[in-house]
Amino acid sequence: MVQLSERPGTKKITNLQEKFVYGIGAMYDAEHRFLEAQQLMYQCCQYNQLKSLTENHIRETEQQIKNLEQVFSILGKQPQRITCDAAAGLVSDAQKFMLLSADNPKICDLGLAGGQAKVEQLEIACYRGLIKVAEQMGQNQIVQLLQQNLQQEEQTAQKLEQHMPQLLQEAKSAEGSSAGRSR
Repeated sequence: MVQLSERPGTKKITNLQEKFVYGIGAMYDAEHRFLEAQQLMYQCCQYNQLKSLTENHIRETEQQIKNLEQVFSILGKQPQRITCDAAAGLVSDAQKFMLLSADNPKICDLGLAGGQAKVEQLEIACYRGLIKVAEQMGQNQIVQLLQQNLQQEEQTAQKLEQHMPQLLQEAKSAEGSSAGRSR
């Protein structure tokens, strides 16, 4: 169980506005973590389509961070990162996988795409929840900013799904050719 004393800057949440600000802060943290991870992923991946998709999504993530900063501004708050343990865990898992699969670029690319797909699903779920709260609060401008982020995440998730069969096939064929050499 996490103790509040372990989380400097966090306080008890007593109303919908505070819950929303907490959620925005967690997404702000998550987007920063994912941006750093994507920059590393870009350097490591070999599959050109995945590299291109990652490059585009890096730019989108930078814009999503700006959108979240605008949300903070609309709320009259300073942007504040609130540790998103789910994001930290996904990044840690992807980094571990990259180290473990570094000797096989095809497997590494497949794992990177799978890790990115997990990230997109987390972001989609979080943005949908934040949009619902913003709608309930009557924050139409915030809803628009969050919907922009959500739409980009959904598009990236769809593109990743489209590339997975090719990545899987390449990993499988690389495995087959290395098995043939080892005989």
